[in-house]
Amino acid sequence: MNLQQLSYFKQLAEMGNFTKAAKKIGIAQPALSIAIKKLERQLGLNLINRSDKNDLLTAEGKVLYQAAGSLLAHANQVELQLQELKDLNRGVVRFGVSAMMGSYYFTDVLLAFKQQYPNITVQLFEQGTAALEVMLLNGEVDIALIRSEQESTQLRYTDLIKEPMMVGLPINHPLAKFDSMSLETFCQQPLVLFREGYFLREAVSQYSKKHSVALDIKMETNLIELQKSLVKNNVGITSCLSGIMSDSSELTAIPFSPQIVLTLGLAWKKSHYLSNASKVFMEFIKKNY
Repeated sequence: MNLQQLSYFKQLAEMGNFTKAAKKIGIAQPALSIAIKKLERQLGLNLINRSDKNDLLTAEGKVLYQAAGSLLAHANQVELQLQELKDLNRGVVRFGVSAMMGSYYFTDVLLAFKQQYPNITVQLFEQGTAALEVMLLNGEVDIALIRSEQESTQLRYTDLIKEPMMVGLPINHPLAKFDSMSLETFCQQPLVLFREGYFLREAVSQYSKKHSVALDIKMETNLIELQKSLVKNNVGITSCLSGIMSDSSELTAIPFSPQIVLTLGLAWKKSHYLSNASKVFMEFIKKNY
């Protein structure tokens, strides 16, 4: 059994059928079938239920699938370590960050990093903090900006940002004249919100469930500019960070009362090998943010 066979098998298990898996891998379907059959012969096991469309993997196949992810991730880590011995000035950093933070808070520092380290490639993975934590634990990203006050025992953290959550609304909105807004008042307004899984949605959803408040959600979107346009046109108000609204003369932001503080930090998996490129990237972010 080699790594390519294992990778093909993992992709097949996740896609659910040979046609989709072959397309995702970028090979012909017969080639994928041959590779899987060869893997089965080498192991002396049937991995695929070819007569049952509803359950692709046999019991043995399910066992192999459970091990495949960690085996491939470990092989990738070994490859990274060996590559770094060849060239300490190159590398790839897989950085997880929400679209909002990436667009409004990290643009300058990412550009500065690229100018100083042109041979290090930064791959951005844009997701909500809940999804990013899962990606860290699965080894899909090296470093991510996530909520650091909700610590996982499998991750390490370094605090980076502490900022109050704000209410974003048009400057001519009747509530814009107040110095702050309660979560109770906010939840009674027409709303434009991020989807579930994003920290700016979490406090609102928790309050709604705890107090059995039916939210009047006019739109759910993670597209920041669309969200701002909807707020500007009085479709609803939103939860945000102050930096999102600061570039528009038609919008303003007021804090919640009592204050809701978001603590974000850089996180990485304890058992995950951090490449030199990742270490350089993390130190640069901490120093220059």
